[in-house]
Amino acid sequence: MSYSKKDEDADQAIFKVDRTSVFQEARLFNTSPISPRRCRILLTKITYLLHTGERFPTSEATSLFFGITKLFQHRDASLRQMVYLVIKELADTAEDVIMVTSSVMKDVAGGGRGAGEQEVYRANAIRALCRIIDGTTVQAIERLLKTAIVDKNPSVSSAALVSAYHLLPTARDVVRRWANETQEAALSGSKSGGFTLGFGSSAASAPQGSGMTQYHAIGLLYQMRSHDRMALVKMVQQFANGSVKNPAAVVMLVRLAAKIADEDPGLRKTMYTLLESWLRHKAEMVNFEAAKSICELKDVTDTEVAPAINVLQLYLTSPRAVAKFTAIRILHNFASIRPSAVNVCNMDIETLLNNSNRSIATFAITTLLKTGNETSVDRLIGKISGLMADITDEFKITIVEAIRTLCLKFPSKQAAMLTFLSGVLRDEGGYEFKRTVVESMFDLIKFVPESREEALAHLCEFIEDCEFTKLAVRILHLLGTEGPKTTQPTKYIRYIYNRVVLENAVVRAAAVTALAKFGVASKEGEKVDPEVKKSVVVLLTRCLDDPDDEVRDRAALNLRLIQQEKGEEVAERFIKNESSFSLPIFEHQLIMYVTGDASTFLEPFDVSSIPIVTRAEADAEDRSLKMRSSTMPTLKAPSSGVPRPSAGPAAAAEAATTAAAASAQYIQQLASVPELKPYGPLLKSSREVELTESETEYVVVAVKHIFKEHIVLQFNVKNTLTDTVLEDVSMITTPADREDGGELGLEEDFIIPAPKLGNDEKGIIYVSFKRTGDETNYATTTFTNVLKFTSKEIDPSTGEPEDQGFEDEYQVEDLELTGGDYVVPAFAGSFENIWEQVGAAGEEVTETFSLGTTVKGIQEACELLAQTLSLQALDGTDLAVSTSTHNLKLFGKTISGGRVVAQVKMAFSSKTGVALKITVRAEEEGVAALVVGSVA
Repeated sequence: MSYSKKDEDADQAIFKVDRTSVFQEARLFNTSPISPRRCRILLTKITYLLHTGERFPTSEATSLFFGITKLFQHRDASLRQMVYLVIKELADTAEDVIMVTSSVMKDVAGGGRGAGEQEVYRANAIRALCRIIDGTTVQAIERLLKTAIVDKNPSVSSAALVSAYHLLPTARDVVRRWANETQEAALSGSKSGGFTLGFGSSAASAPQGSGMTQYHAIGLLYQMRSHDRMALVKMVQQFANGSVKNPAAVVMLVRLAAKIADEDPGLRKTMYTLLESWLRHKAEMVNFEAAKSICELKDVTDTEVAPAINVLQLYLTSPRAVAKFTAIRILHNFASIRPSAVNVCNMDIETLLNNSNRSIATFAITTLLKTGNETSVDRLIGKISGLMADITDEFKITIVEAIRTLCLKFPSKQAAMLTFLSGVLRDEGGYEFKRTVVESMFDLIKFVPESREEALAHLCEFIEDCEFTKLAVRILHLLGTEGPKTTQPTKYIRYIYNRVVLENAVVRAAAVTALAKFGVASKEGEKVDPEVKKSVVVLLTRCLDDPDDEVRDRAALNLRLIQQEKGEEVAERFIKNESSFSLPIFEHQLIMYVTGDASTFLEPFDVSSIPIVTRAEADAEDRSLKMRSSTMPTLKAPSSGVPRPSAGPAAAAEAATTAAAASAQYIQQLASVPELKPYGPLLKSSREVELTESETEYVVVAVKHIFKEHIVLQFNVKNTLTDTVLEDVSMITTPADREDGGELGLEEDFIIPAPKLGNDEKGIIYVSFKRTGDETNYATTTFTNVLKFTSKEIDPSTGEPEDQGFEDEYQVEDLELTGGDYVVPAFAGSFENIWEQVGAAGEEVTETFSLGTTVKGIQEACELLAQTLSLQALDGTDLAVSTSTHNLKLFGKTISGGRVVAQVKMAFSSKTGVALKITVRAEEEGVAALVVGSVA
């Protein structure tokens, strides 16, 4: 093929084609004799149009499709390859494409052509054939595809396997009959471990027994057996004996083994043994995947992860840059979960700080920041400063995020970190990088009060020459919030007013609002300085002449609020805006309102039902979420014992809401039950408690609702039987008697059964108990639960349940009613003040417990206790810095409004687990003992 200047100019024409001209040129397919070169160029144009988003109308696509099929009579191999590529793309749009099946099948079978000629396009023919046929005609080509799967040519075998993979959704039963051939292809691929894709390649270029066939075969076998856990286990064990040579195929086996280990605790040990053996595989990619999988196992222990860490540590000294990069990246991610386990690699990681590859050096720095201790902070920050100039913004952001986490972890080192952040803020960089630095400084100001004035000074300097409007607005808002709280608030007024004079309208409007905040009291109970107020009034008056109406309106409104004689409280509440609605609950309530039936719109939306969140409470939750998302491990559900918090992003979202959020989702649902309306407002709802396994015949989940004088147990029941209908479904719930023989204080009120449950239908059963005695009678007990119903079989001929049924019962797990069910988490500004106040007015109970080895560490114990006791962690103690000892501070209120405060001192040992000493103080009599009893 020539590459002259003329050919280069001609090639440019392909990018200027349009659909109409290409369709007109399609007459070329009807000419005789056929010109292979001109047809290939036209087919390339069609392919280009299709892959750039152009779509031919159905009539045009059909005309093109059948015009192209006339090219089957030509024996040019390159033309035939293009033909298959284009008809495969047009098959979804054109009509009657199945008519060319016989022509394609002839090429798939390879009849009447030489071996070298047919192998060129046979794989392409298989792919095209599987796009042309539909699910009802797969059986017609079953023999051909089964033969192709075990073909000696790897490109043909791989094409058949991938095509079978795509046929599964439409013809699963047929494809599953090819399991033996797929198994044979997976084993025959072991003749060569090559990593050749081989798609569309000739017989000469593709090695016999290419290992890539194994990759496709194992992928297809997994899809066939994904519904059968034991079949998957046998498959993984069968191929783990060394019969699979292709590294990509082994990587797939590693991922399958890790998936099985996570999903089935009973098979974890067996799968872990396989994962550990793959750490010694001769292929690097397998070693890395095995190490990564072990590090990502649920509740992985230090003993289990040690072999993976050792392998990764060896790769840190590899001469190959890609191996070092992969190893340090896996260690970097795992250091966010278990920094103590990565500490053994710190010496080797430090050698990478001066690596010529800036990506490796960046990950080394951020890993050391996560694993290092307080004494190494200064040295690491010095190393980072010399690195920042030579890396991209993406890696700069990674480093700054690590510094932000370090700021929260070691507040005493805030001076060095602030110096670093202010330095990089002056460097060149894009918006995302600058935003990350600014957000980190915001966190320092909010969570490390000692750094406030210095950080504000650096931010003031930055906005003097800030090119990003969004950042300038954010900083001005912060200056308005934090500036009045400083010892010299007037020095920030100058910086803010400079923005009114020099910036655009958006920044000027934000500056006016920030100025107004200096004109109201900076702290609760204090009066604003008259001189400061006078200066603010003068500056806001000047803003009344601003050319932008938004700026003028804000200035006029704020002036009116500040200058009114008897409206200081209104001005402070409106301008300072120290509280807001709980946004997660607000969003949920709005969604429930707008998605309800037409009757919900007869009444206006009730904003008063949305809880108010103070700025201090929002900041405390913000700190917890940021620390959790960047440094804390993901907790998993245990096999037994008290249920732990849910894991991952869902847990973070749940933590962002108050206890009222749990109740909010049930308020409207319970209000629709007439029998519950006299009970009054819902005080608290518990989390869902599973009383059966998810695979059982009847799945039952319970929720406890607490009212002023009643306790309502809600049972969500699901019938999983396909041929049975349940009618009159109720729950016989019996509370256990008190051990001392005293009065329990609970009387059953009524049961509201579920009328009927068909296959996969859900129903709700309500069981109500009246709380006898006064409202401080917090009864605790264990409910035994028996599901009672009438079972009727479905007549297969009519699909309707039979007239006669039989009564049946189904025992489910017991349900605990504990002291924590009467407590609602609440926020308090100062733990020490609350601790002393409640201690002076109420009672105190102290107990010691051992959580044993089922709880993996201090952090897990913190989340478990906060949920079990139903108390809010204060002062950032929900996140443990030390892995050996911790002091957890908790606060909440009973449903009657009495305060409850707890202090939990914990110690962790790898041999004995977590031991704790819990001290609870409560204003109401007997509550402290009830809360402590929730742990037992």
